[in-house]
Amino acid sequence: RPMQVASMHFKARAGAKLADVKLQAALKKLQSNFVKGRADRMAEIGNFEALRTHAAAIRDHALANLDVYLEEFEKNATARGAVVHWAETTADVNRIVCELAARYDVKKVVKSKSMVSEECALNDALEGAGVKVVETDLGEYILQLAKEPPSHIIAPAFHLNMEDWEEAFRKHHTDLPADRQFNERRDILIEARTKLRSKFLAADVGITGANFLVAETGSSVIVTNEGNGDLTQTLPRVHIVLASIEKCVPTIEDCTSLLRVLARSATGQDFSVYTTFSTGARRPGDLDGPEEYHVILLDNGRSGMIGTEFQDMLRCIRCAACMNHCPVYGAVGGHAYGWVYPGPMGSVLTPGLLGVDQ
Repeated sequence: RPMQVASMHFKARAGAKLADVKLQAALKKLQSNFVKGRADRMAEIGNFEALRTHAAAIRDHALANLDVYLEEFEKNATARGAVVHWAETTADVNRIVCELAARYDVKKVVKSKSMVSEECALNDALEGAGVKVVETDLGEYILQLAKEPPSHIIAPAFHLNMEDWEEAFRKHHTDLPADRQFNERRDILIEARTKLRSKFLAADVGITGANFLVAETGSSVIVTNEGNGDLTQTLPRVHIVLASIEKCVPTIEDCTSLLRVLARSATGQDFSVYTTFSTGARRPGDLDGPEEYHVILLDNGRSGMIGTEFQDMLRCIRCAACMNHCPVYGAVGGHAYGWVYPGPMGSVLTPGLLGVDQ
């Protein structure tokens, strides 16, 4: 299977990151933005620890019965018009997606943020097959322009500052007026929106990840703040969901319980701006939605973690609170860890997926 693990030892990478003045300036925002926001929401809700305990129990139950719930998900998703694919490895994911692209004569793909697609190096596989891929999450979009991997699992371009964004946009958006000004973050947002709107409208396929898969209904769920995820999965004629197998939860009620802790822990919001449930392809009478709906379920070592001392790692809902509060991550950032999943969660998950020798 393809490995993207950096070869340089962590200590050497960490030393370089400690000396990176621009990175250190970016990392200072961790405490003021994410840590304070989470603390404020926890204080407001009052029973946050009880919610966390309940959420952990939901995840434990789902993992203990994962085979049952995955089969239930497949049955209910298929009954609602989805096509479910099983992928043992990242190479299987890339093969399935490229086969679908060839079947539908796909030339252009838009993607919303997906850590599983990073795990698979899916963009490289698609571009190798002659398919143009555009990341539509604002952070992922600039990283694609800069040819850099994400450094954080919910704020992928967290390591960049305003001047980095301006430099990348001026370099790549050469058709726009050279004298345009970038005075605030909104200027970046408006320019990205201008560039991406035509990409959404022209795409043959939209690819999303999934924060959760609901066995009860066969639904995939994404949580976003920009709206790009909704455009990605409703405008193109084909929607492909990439999800790792542990994302499955039994019921909608279980899913909403997990959603109550996700945004509060992740970004200090009561709820994300968009929480979107997708169930099957467009039905007769629906005003929008894809003609074809595919869900790819990735294992890639996760089933081997079940029943071991590392099973609890699979409860993770990718809120990134562990890295936001981690003094090591706060000093060296995400790229020092060398692979897709950084910080404390990555330090446990990566060896579980790739092997300690990697």
